[in-house]
Amino acid sequence: MSTRAVQAGAVADVLAPLLDRLRTELEVPVDYPAGALAEAEAAAGRDFGAELGSERQDLRDLSFVTLDPVGSRDLDQAFFLRRVDAGIDSVGPGAAFEVFYAIADVASFVEPGGPLDAETHRRALTVYGPDGRFGLHPAVLSEGAASLLPDVDRPAVVWRMRLDGSGALLDDIDVRRSMVRSRAQLDYASVQRQLDEGTADELLRLLAEVGQLRIDAQFARGGATLEVPDQEIERSDDGTRYELLLREPLASEEFNAQLSLLTGIAAARLQRLAGIGIWRTLDPARDEDVDRLRHVATTLGFDWSPDETYAEFVQTIDTSRPEYAAFATEATRLFRGAGYFAFGTSSNPEVPSGASHSAIAAEYAHVTAPLRRLVDRYGTEIALAFCAGEPVPSWVVDALDALPGEMADGSRRANAYERGTVDLLEAVLLESLVGEELDGIVVESSPTGGIEASRAKATVLLRDPAVRARVVGDASALELGSAVRVRVDAADPEKRAVTLSVAG
Repeated sequence: MSTRAVQAGAVADVLAPLLDRLRTELEVPVDYPAGALAEAEAAAGRDFGAELGSERQDLRDLSFVTLDPVGSRDLDQAFFLRRVDAGIDSVGPGAAFEVFYAIADVASFVEPGGPLDAETHRRALTVYGPDGRFGLHPAVLSEGAASLLPDVDRPAVVWRMRLDGSGALLDDIDVRRSMVRSRAQLDYASVQRQLDEGTADELLRLLAEVGQLRIDAQFARGGATLEVPDQEIERSDDGTRYELLLREPLASEEFNAQLSLLTGIAAARLQRLAGIGIWRTLDPARDEDVDRLRHVATTLGFDWSPDETYAEFVQTIDTSRPEYAAFATEATRLFRGAGYFAFGTSSNPEVPSGASHSAIAAEYAHVTAPLRRLVDRYGTEIALAFCAGEPVPSWVVDALDALPGEMADGSRRANAYERGTVDLLEAVLLESLVGEELDGIVVESSPTGGIEASRAKATVLLRDPAVRARVVGDASALELGSAVRVRVDAADPEKRAVTLSVAG
């Protein structure tokens, strides 16, 4: 989809101060307290070489790689995959693949109860915006000493997992502190191009094979993956302009995500065995919401047979149809309200029996992004303790009850900031187009039968620029999924608001 861009003058004169104000309104932490910053700088100089062979296994001979968006510096994960054969020792019966997933060893840089630990609990998450990232940890760690950057030795927590020929996770999961060395920093677009052209090496071919097996297994469990185009802000290489665009997820992203999901499922399995943990949870979609989505699919002309589940249907949907944007918008309503549940604590001593993640259709714990997400550091330490046959550290146990609330607060702040930055850029992009008519598609529409026309509401996704905005006035004739021509009546960057009306 083509885009219009905000040029350099608008970036300096409009976006920068408004983004500053948005961060102030939402209380997005920007600067670090002096004590936290000093601790991070001191920790960055720690020498982990003395731990090799005793506290830390040496896996620098494995050809780990990272796979992230272009330009990423906070690299949490690196992977190495191999197909199991008779020549590999210590691999259990029935295994077909061996997955090594290295996670940044953040806990080795953060002193429990120290000023940096306190600051990470205040932040909970890294917040991303068009003009930069506001990290959970200072950049000296998150983009430096703790990041799994290429061609340097790094401390990591390595998950060793075995899969059978169908991609199912076997029971012999091992988690240890290690030293690794990433061989390359890969990006999604270049990996996808290699896969498409047939020039990918063995590691990337294995990523695609294992990734697809895990996708198939997720659908078989009753989980679902829907490719929803993301409304994203992209900064030019020279930093002089921003673009707002709709981006279709690449298959390489989903394959990589499946390694993270696999590790999260393995983590939940270990936490169940340990009797203590914190899971990411999501209640199943309500029957009435699924029925509503069936009606939407029928209205849009998609063939969703009565005997097909949602998971089965989304595997067959034609994502190239223009009506797909409307369906995807409606489908996101099915899975809302994700949270965290801690157990094995004084408040919740029992292991839960019904706390799975319905979109994944499995018990699941966050452990793969500790540079960017607070809770992952704690889940990782539980896995390490269980695999070592040791008690879970007291600083982990003591923090579990408060973590769900801390993560919820951080998520609300990060989501509000992300939405606010998109709203702001939408207004800036359309400010010079007030009075013009643009083409779009109706992606949300209230029922029109039996209500006044003035109360009918609709949301339109414009084709150029990629703006999503409400239509004011009479929207009663706008049917979901239909093409529409709208007029830009107002665009106010100060209020981060856009007003559209039906043209003609």
